[in-house]
Amino acid sequence: MKVQKIKQFSVFMPNKPGALSRLGSLFFEKGINILGIASEVSDDSGLVRIALEQDADISAILSKAGLSSVETNILSVEVEDKPGELLRVTSALAEGKINITTVYGTSVAGSNTSRILIAAQNIDKALALLEEIAAKS
Repeated sequence: MKVQKIKQFSVFMPNKPGALSRLGSLFFEKGINILGIASEVSDDSGLVRIALEQDADISAILSKAGLSSVETNILSVEVEDKPGELLRVTSALAEGKINITTVYGTSVAGSNTSRILIAAQNIDKALALLEEIAAKS
C-alpha cells in the first residue's frame, strides 16, 4: 500500500455540453495529469471533484478560466487490485474513528494496482493511520 496526501479541487461548473472537455483542456495545456475525477450533477449545474498529480497553482488556472473551486487535501491510496482492499482501508479508518466524506477510485484491467481517493474529516490522522498499516504490510 502506498499512501500520500494530494490536492483535490471541487470545481463548480455549468451542466452543458463541452463543459467537462473545457476543464480537461485546461490541464492538458499545462501538462498536468489527472489522477481521479468524479462529478455530481443537479439540473443546470454540476460539481466536479478532480485530483491532480502536480502541485501547480491549480486555483489560479481555474480562476483565470472563470471557474470557482474549493481546494482540499485528500489521500491517494494505492492498493493491490484484489478483493478486500477497500474493506481493509475503510475498516482501518472506521476503527480509528475517522469519518470518510468522499471516496472514489478505479483500477485498470491487467494492472495489479488500484487507486482509492479519500477525503476525510481528519486527513492528517487518516494519513498517519494508513501509513502505519502500509509499513506493516
